[in-house]
Amino acid sequence: MQQEHTTNRMAVIDLGTNTFHILIAEPDGQGGYRHLYRYREFVRLAEDGIDEISPAAFGRALAAVRFMHEKLEEYGVRKIRASGTAALRTAANGPDFIRQVKEMTGIEVQLITGIEEARLIHLGVLQAIPPTSEPILIMDIGGGSVEFIISEKGQLLWAQSFPVGVAVLYHHYHNHEPILASEVAAVQHFLDQQLAPLHQALSRHPVQHLIGAAGTFDVLETLLATAKPTPNSAVIPLAGFFPLYYQLLNASVEERHHIEGIPEDRADMIVVAMILIDFVLRMADIHQLTVSSFALKEGMLAEIC
Repeated sequence: MQQEHTTNRMAVIDLGTNTFHILIAEPDGQGGYRHLYRYREFVRLAEDGIDEISPAAFGRALAAVRFMHEKLEEYGVRKIRASGTAALRTAANGPDFIRQVKEMTGIEVQLITGIEEARLIHLGVLQAIPPTSEPILIMDIGGGSVEFIISEKGQLLWAQSFPVGVAVLYHHYHNHEPILASEVAAVQHFLDQQLAPLHQALSRHPVQHLIGAAGTFDVLETLLATAKPTPNSAVIPLAGFFPLYYQLLNASVEERHHIEGIPEDRADMIVVAMILIDFVLRMADIHQLTVSSFALKEGMLAEIC
């Protein structure tokens, strides 16, 4: 049943390369907000590459936004912020998709830069993790890009977005099942080149604590988490990460589909995601890994509260 518009209800919509998200919330009367509804749809905009959205993906994405618009009406939301990230920034028909969304629903999608995305991720993650005086490296894995942020005592020291998302890595390098050693080496070589600015930043701002957000980090929480220091964060023991990494490297996609805790929509790209995480753990000499349940959406929400 459609509700009357409620002026204090708000929604954020994150149109990512692999997944579209919506989060509807309202103020909790204590300076924060309570979540009323959240939903994600795995649309795979980059199923045929990130340069153009395929007709099938275009249709899935429009259907997902149409469903989200129905939820906005159902919950009586007036205040909406919708952001498009890597695929919509890159795809030749991204502007056409944004135009059709506006014509169909009235929702205005704002394309945000990688640096703005990183800033909002930082804002979201800080709401989820315990306060710390030690510097941290935040890593948000997307389909088209990966954002890295170095933060200390709540202050953003350095941030950059890199075009090394899992859809990019998967389409360029993961061509056999199980993945070949030569393909793993090719991914690592590509990351070594692309992430050179991260290596330089880490030499200026050494960190030992990685905060992972989104994508495969959610799977790691399901499979490996041993503690939850806050309701929206979880500790991942590195001693558990590496055996899982090698298990997935040696598993076919059929075998990965049968591993309990790995969602159907993650089984194909999780191998390149694990190679990426392993690369960063080793590059930064990480000793502690924490997963944040909050990222871009929560950062967006904090700014419209």
